[in-house]
Amino acid sequence: MVDRTESEKSGLLLLLMPVVVILVLALALGFYLRGKQDALVVETAPIVFETVENSVGMSFVEIPSGQFVMGQTGLAEPERSVRVASFFMATHEVTQAQWYAVMGYNPSEYKDPRRPVDKVTWLEIQGFIQGLNELEGSGSYRLPTEAEWEYAARAGTEGGYFFDDTDSALGEYAWFGANDRLGTRPVGSLKPNPWGLYDIYGNVWEWVQDCWHDNYDGAPATAEVFAGGDCAFRVLRGGGWNASPRSVGSAVRGSYEVNFEDISNGFRLVWTK
Repeated sequence: MVDRTESEKSGLLLLLMPVVVILVLALALGFYLRGKQDALVVETAPIVFETVENSVGMSFVEIPSGQFVMGQTGLAEPERSVRVASFFMATHEVTQAQWYAVMGYNPSEYKDPRRPVDKVTWLEIQGFIQGLNELEGSGSYRLPTEAEWEYAARAGTEGGYFFDDTDSALGEYAWFGANDRLGTRPVGSLKPNPWGLYDIYGNVWEWVQDCWHDNYDGAPATAEVFAGGDCAFRVLRGGGWNASPRSVGSAVRGSYEVNFEDISNGFRLVWTK
């Protein structure tokens, strides 16, 4: 048996030390990279929201609670911060088939059961909501408030559109004047916004609950109805199939008399648990 001297043992340890250090560093790097990969998986995982469907085939997606800046300088002023409680919004506009199932008639100019109902007044929509609530045995359906509509349309974004601040990709998400001069189109035919809402821009202008105000002076800091205003007129949002790109977007707003019919006006509903 060879008896190694203390100096030989020390020399051997010195030779092995770099190897040990390299192994330790390699293990540490492996754990670090694995952690980064796991973090990337978490960060890029798609957001899944709860959806519900009612007896006439209307699908609703959960809109999360949050806070956002409502309005846009030069378009809808003054900008203000608004707190929003969670709610469920229809994934697309009320279709002609859904309207007929509740009301028993179809007022639309561009008839097709898959297309949004059009030429409906704000007052007629109140009758539809009442009929749907009776059919479903609830009081849970209503028009969105103007703040709820814009919050859902923006889907956590801040620009003029939820995809960008320019209209370069608008045709991927909206039926509007530049890509459609032949009336409405079947709902859900284009891409949705990040929260799963189709046709939030274009196809039909969407009635909301609020009376018309020229601006947001005195508007609430929550997403409730902006009280007061000229209630002979109600707000519409989003733009229609015949609108220009400048008349389609997250902050775009307009108004019509409550009994006015138009071939580019429709609506979508909110459902409350």
